[in-house]
Amino acid sequence: MDLGAVLAAQAPFSPAVLWAAQVLLVASSETLQCEGPASTRDSSCHTGASEDSREKDAKVKGYTFSAPFHLIVSYDWLILQGPAMPVFEGDPLVLHCQAWQDWPLTQVTFYQDGSPLGPPGPHWEFSIAAVREADSGQYHCSAVFRSLGPGNPETAASVAVTVQELFSVPVLRATPSAEAQEGDAVTLICQTKLPPQRSATHLLFSFHKDSQTVRGRALSPELQIPTASAAHTGSYWCEATTEGSQVWKQSPRLEVRVQGPPSSAAPPALSPAPQESAAPGTMATDPSEPPRASPPLSSEGPGQSCPLQAPDPHLHHQMGLLLKQMQDMTALLGHLVMELRDLSGRLKLETSKGRAKYE
Repeated sequence: MDLGAVLAAQAPFSPAVLWAAQVLLVASSETLQCEGPASTRDSSCHTGASEDSREKDAKVKGYTFSAPFHLIVSYDWLILQGPAMPVFEGDPLVLHCQAWQDWPLTQVTFYQDGSPLGPPGPHWEFSIAAVREADSGQYHCSAVFRSLGPGNPETAASVAVTVQELFSVPVLRATPSAEAQEGDAVTLICQTKLPPQRSATHLLFSFHKDSQTVRGRALSPELQIPTASAAHTGSYWCEATTEGSQVWKQSPRLEVRVQGPPSSAAPPALSPAPQESAAPGTMATDPSEPPRASPPLSSEGPGQSCPLQAPDPHLHHQMGLLLKQMQDMTALLGHLVMELRDLSGRLKLETSKGRAKYE
């Protein structure tokens, strides 16, 4: 087994990482690759679980060490080599069905959780361009050794592959509040979190309102609304995706409501006063002082002139309620259209994924 180390320059202060296949066959060779900070001048690979005084002295001098992993040397005729490091959503996955001393194989079949991933063939490698969490499971392979006589089928031990979440489902939040007044400044923030192992991953964020895209993909997770108006009322959601679009996730919807200024509600509150004072007719006759010589006509005069001077406050209130209900119905229909579009997209994705597995 070749334990020569290879050093790759990385960003300063990044942790060291040790790369290798997790399972090896007896008499086979493998190169261990140690990636560390650019400031590291020397690198080496060690075996054993204990930390000696030399390693402690190296830490004091500023060296960094990778997390250890178990290297298994197998005596089987056939093994399945999987990744030794954690696998995240969007990563490529490559599995090798390797025979003892690289003996030629035929009728190679790969399995996930006991189910074949395709018909037997000559290829001893199985790959997935971008894995999903659904690709987690127990993998193994079977093959027939080529020989002069009839070959005997061999089956490798299973290897567990766990696909971890690259970033959490985003959550859309509004600051200072999703209930705003006209003229207020509102900021929408698309919040998600990357694991420490992939903290350097760049995500792109887009914002959508009802069935329209408000802002396309960009690095900033924030959307600024400097001056909110009634047109900004609606159902908002955001989407976070990797730069190569291997992984994308959508947030739940957030209802944003922008209300009019408080002065817009003043006329309905003040308009009933003249109507109540005119109703008795016998005491309050100030609004109709010119015809006060004929009191019976003064009670009819205001009733006939009010519709010309100001709108009926009750009718104004009913029209406001009807307009509000129409706006809510429009938002509900937009939400329904988005749900139908998302469902159609998921069905197409599942159909294409199913075809790709069996092609």
